Amino acid sequence: MVNVSIARRYARALLDVTAESQRTDAVATQLDSLVKAFEKSPELSDVLLNPAYSRSQRAQVVESLIQLAGNLDPILANTLRLLVERNRLIYLPDVARVFRELADARAGRVRGQVTSAAPLAPDTLEQLRKTLQQLTQRDVILEQKVDPALLGGVAAQVGSVLYDGSLRTQLEQMRRQLKQQ
Repeated sequence: MVNVSIARRYARALLDVTAESQRTDAVATQLDSLVKAFEKSPELSDVLLNPAYSRSQRAQVVESLIQLAGNLDPILANTLRLLVERNRLIYLPDVARVFRELADARAGRVRGQVTSAAPLAPDTLEQLRKTLQQLTQRDVILEQKVDPALLGGVAAQVGSVLYDGSLRTQLEQMRRQLKQQ
């Protein structure tokens, strides 16, 4: 809980500053890329998580990342420096997640995940997205996930709401009904 409240403060501040200059989506994309880089690289993750690294060592790594990125938004670069300065770099993944949620809420978007037994065709995915947009009255950004255990059908989670039309769930409901009889 402490992680989320700390991350929320930094994410809100970052959102307010980027919204003024209308660079919220660009910063969100760059922030997501940075977090993915930390997740993919054990060495970078070690710098982020290991208390054996000093603040100056973390600052050097962050400055190197900023230079390597080249076109990193100055607001984001300064946020990274501030996180290092205050020994809060460990919260970067949480800051990115909360920032994305706040930016989506401000833009009237909601993210969702569609899970199916097999990959869905692009037109089917688009039709599902439009249907979910009508249900939620918000712009829906869908991520597709394949889970062969579903057997068939789809399950879509948008925000905190789950729309489950999977064959596995339907079979489970039939099993419960038959047991009750």
